[in-house]
Amino acid sequence: MRIEKEIYGEEAMEGLGAIISSALKEGGVVYLEGDLGMGKTTLVRGILRGLGYQGPVKSPTYTIVEPYEFMGLEAYHFDLYRVGNAEELEFMGIRDYFAVGSLCLIEWAEMGRGVLPEADLVISLQLIRQGRHVSFIAQSEKGNVALNALREVITS
Repeated sequence: MRIEKEIYGEEAMEGLGAIISSALKEGGVVYLEGDLGMGKTTLVRGILRGLGYQGPVKSPTYTIVEPYEFMGLEAYHFDLYRVGNAEELEFMGIRDYFAVGSLCLIEWAEMGRGVLPEADLVISLQLIRQGRHVSFIAQSEKGNVALNALREVITS
């Protein structure tokens, strides 16, 4: 299943993340695709805010992962842009983050190919005019359930 939407502005991107969060309360694996500066971290900020997190949300470009624990949920924001080899992820114990019920939001997932689990949901961001074209692609039953729950809200 696939859903598409156009978003204009940082506030709208964060708002979209808050909407998406309602379908991610049970956790899952989400790949965030898009070039540098497309708004992936802004979308993650919106998702975390929508789930109830109120603290700062920063890009994990240099730390690789930023953990967030709140309201009984463990969420992890990964940025694999600087990973040279997927084997590096094994050394940091990346598989431990993918527990049942955890939410893993992964930027630059292609850098972890062969080590990362498959995504439940892939969100792709591309530049259009003054905004972003956002595609949501479900890749598992969990992803299909999430997109079905969001179909009305995202496309309106």
